[in-house]
Amino acid sequence: MQHQLTRDITADERESFRRDGVVCLRSMFDADWIERMQRAIDEAIADPGPMHLDMDQGAAGTFHGDSFVWTWHDDFRAFVFDSPAPEIARQVLGARERVTLFFDTLLVKEPGSEAVTPWHHDQPYWPVDGEQVCTVWTPFDPVTRTSGAVEYLIGSHRWGKRFQPQSFTGDDRYGNSLEPMPDIEARRDQHEFVIFETEPGDCIVHHGLTVHAAPGNSNPGVRRRALATRFCGDDVTYRPEGSFQPLIREPGIESGAPLECDLFPRVWSP
Repeated sequence: MQHQLTRDITADERESFRRDGVVCLRSMFDADWIERMQRAIDEAIADPGPMHLDMDQGAAGTFHGDSFVWTWHDDFRAFVFDSPAPEIARQVLGARERVTLFFDTLLVKEPGSEAVTPWHHDQPYWPVDGEQVCTVWTPFDPVTRTSGAVEYLIGSHRWGKRFQPQSFTGDDRYGNSLEPMPDIEARRDQHEFVIFETEPGDCIVHHGLTVHAAPGNSNPGVRRRALATRFCGDDVTYRPEGSFQPLIREPGIESGAPLECDLFPRVWSP
């Protein structure tokens, strides 16, 4: 089973991430990882963890979510420590001292799911400060526009904004303490967007402040199984004040400390 990258990430790919806030990397995971994680995802759906969420929002179909899966499922733990994902994050972020795992999120839109992922960016949900924050979004089924491909607003990570988190379950659990997300759909002519259709083995890396959204899965008979693994680099610290993200347990570190502990383990060192 592949542990190292099959190729280095190119300077152009790293520049795309820096400039656009997102980059699609093709053929980064081998067939063994794909098959192993397909089985593991189905096991995790059948026997979900304590952070499981029903994200259907009252819509038709099934949208399964779960977080911190690595803490209780051996295959997910292997993925975050032993797959190419940490090295992908290191090269894209440009980390030199460390890469730590923040958490993982399982996101599965079954065929016929009408649940829409609203426009949002990730980092305002999270108890972290720093620039080197990314998500490695890895699909384990072919993903097209009709089966739930994510759409990204190019350059939005450089707006200097933190918008109010929205609940994926359709309620108002996060309140309204931050500036609301602009009506992106009403202003599409003012922005530039990108959608990557992907195959198993590809991954998409996006910055923690890149605004993105996704439709439901209207493609009959085609699942959309994906794992979003959140990694942090050298400059990231723990900041629980004002955070909206529930954690599976308390990390036991002080505010302002480097994001590294048993709950946020180091997955890469020089």
